[in-house]
Amino acid sequence: MTPESGQSPIDPTKIAYVYMQMADHIEARIRSGELSPGARLPGERDLAEEYGVAHLTARRATRELRERGLVITLPAKGTFVAYPETTGDGQES
Repeated sequence: MTPESGQSPIDPTKIAYVYMQMADHIEARIRSGELSPGARLPGERDLAEEYGVAHLTARRATRELRERGLVITLPAKGTFVAYPETTGDGQES
């Protein structure tokens, strides 16, 4: 179930913060390869509309993804999926 299918993956009855559900869903999309490294995420307002949440909820979800090291935000450029960090032996950490 993706936002593109017309149904939000957010369950307001679930005992979890909505921003965490949103961040978890975006993380799953990154881990599955649906969102590849370097891909630009939609703006916060567009994400809010896509997921059916408030703008500030989308902002908090984006902050959570930054804290997890999954995305980076460049002011006036946007938010992008981070490239996986590699160890000295070429393996992802």
